[in-house]
Amino acid sequence: MAHDCSIPVIAEGVYPFDARGVAKRFRHAAIFGALAALKPGECMRFCNDHDPLPLLSQIDGHYGPRINIAYVSREPGEIVIDFKVLSQP
Repeated sequence: MAHDCSIPVIAEGVYPFDARGVAKRFRHAAIFGALAALKPGECMRFCNDHDPLPLLSQIDGHYGPRINIAYVSREPGEIVIDFKVLSQP
């Protein structure tokens, strides 16, 4: 089942982040800023038009096991990933 990023689905502690609306040169900084603002147990639901493999590598290198990365949708042109904070540094 595909996820429609244009329809926000906000559960308790899940915050949507649609990267498609952020200028490319600001995206990584905005994403890292959003992740830094999350508290343990909270989740950022990230939507993008492509699979951000370099970004995932950067997040893993910076946060390691403190952030759980789980794909919600991996449809071409519609990537949805949950970034859940497991613990603080």
